[in-house]
Amino acid sequence: MQKLKERWGVTSNFQLTIIFIVFSITGSSAVFVAKPFLNLIGLHQANFPEAWWGTTFYWILRILLIFPFYQILLVIYGWLLGQFNFFWAFEKKMLKRIGLGFLFN
Repeated sequence: MQKLKERWGVTSNFQLTIIFIVFSITGSSAVFVAKPFLNLIGLHQANFPEAWWGTTFYWILRILLIFPFYQILLVIYGWLLGQFNFFWAFEKKMLKRIGLGFLFN
């Protein structure tokens, strides 16, 4: 735990616990929000062919949709639980690593 606290620049175990809670809530929420959103825009699983590639394509779309929801919810939950600065820095670092750093210039 100490190495993780040093790496993230966290000072207390309470702050580290809050960060873990934000990560867990965000992951669950992003998955929960993705399915109703797909249904809202008309991409029901029943609309895809029953062949293996239809199901695979649906799940790829759903996972790709979960990603932006996760990014947004991570910052929102971090803000709600008083850890906005940590999660904003974490978000920028993550997006730079996947090649979307130009969004912050």
